[in-house]
Amino acid sequence: MDETVLNNIHPRSEINLQLEFQQMEAQYYDLKMKFDMLQKENAHLRKENNQLKRMPLFVAVVVDMLGNGEIYLRQQGNNQEYLTHVDEELYQAIKPGTKVAVNNSLSVVRVVGNIYDSRVRVMELDASPDVTFGQVGGLVAQIEEVRESVEYPLTRPEIFERIGVEPPKGILLHGAPGTGKTLIAKAVAHEANATFIRMSGSELVHKFIGEGAQLVRELFSLARERAPSIVFIDEIDAIGSIRTNDGTSGSAEVQRTLMQLLAEMDGFNTRGDIRIMAATNRVDMLDPALLRPGRFDRVIEIPLPDIDSRQEILGIHSDRMQLVDVRLDRIAEQTDGFSGAELQAVCREAGMIAVRREAQSVTHGDYLHAVAKVRAETARDDRMFR
Repeated sequence: MDETVLNNIHPRSEINLQLEFQQMEAQYYDLKMKFDMLQKENAHLRKENNQLKRMPLFVAVVVDMLGNGEIYLRQQGNNQEYLTHVDEELYQAIKPGTKVAVNNSLSVVRVVGNIYDSRVRVMELDASPDVTFGQVGGLVAQIEEVRESVEYPLTRPEIFERIGVEPPKGILLHGAPGTGKTLIAKAVAHEANATFIRMSGSELVHKFIGEGAQLVRELFSLARERAPSIVFIDEIDAIGSIRTNDGTSGSAEVQRTLMQLLAEMDGFNTRGDIRIMAATNRVDMLDPALLRPGRFDRVIEIPLPDIDSRQEILGIHSDRMQLVDVRLDRIAEQTDGFSGAELQAVCREAGMIAVRREAQSVTHGDYLHAVAKVRAETARDDRMFR
């Protein structure tokens, strides 16, 4: 009888012990998780506390290297200048123009490197543009002049050395809108395998004093760092117009930006790995200081395409289209006075007309309708801006 009672009690006690063990194990893991969280929070608070206790660092620029470990610094913000000494390893890692972090005792702590305005970085193309001269119709003489001034100094510098001639420092493309000025600049960058840095002149005009000039400095500093590079300033008349003395702060700021641009262009070596290009629709508005020899040595007009160039441009933009009985030479005759951009619009509209009627291909009639539509839209735009 006693053995039966013991046998009945033992399994129940074992179950109770197992439940208690599982509960304690669960509590252990719960407490361990809380402990880990508290440890992480403690480490985070310690890190924040150390950050608050640490002395701030100031940014300075290396102006000159004086030898024997001495460097000449200029602190940013207050333009304070001073000499300091660095160890041999750090001295080898810096050069004039390098940004460094200094402490309260004006000792160099570490190298910061170059930091550029985000507006400058978004204008940089890491890879060369994929536009080629085969996509530019006509303009044979103008393209050759651009290549001589921009591409060949980057790809064939030995020719200039052998002959002893200095290549043009910068070139200015001017002409009606849509004639292919920006397209030529991209094609040159592709052929030269150079970094293409494009900026619109209006992006250099800013509200605060000195901001536009600072952006110009950083733009050319980035060009030096990414060399070989091509700096292309589109719509340069936004900052390069003839200087007037109207007494307004906005005009004065534009003039400061222009003077900084002139100074940067003067500081370039004509045989360096950086070429300067610009484009405008209003060359008559530009300041004479920009157009003098030594800055923009070549001023190249990009004209409206003639009949042969128009046919070539139409062929480029129709290359992938399914055409039936389309006479591009006849279309070229119908588009006298059209720019390259308008000819591209003609090809696009002809394709859209074919899509609208669910056709299998584009016909000559589609092109004629497209020419009429583009001409009407151009005439309407002209009336709006009179």
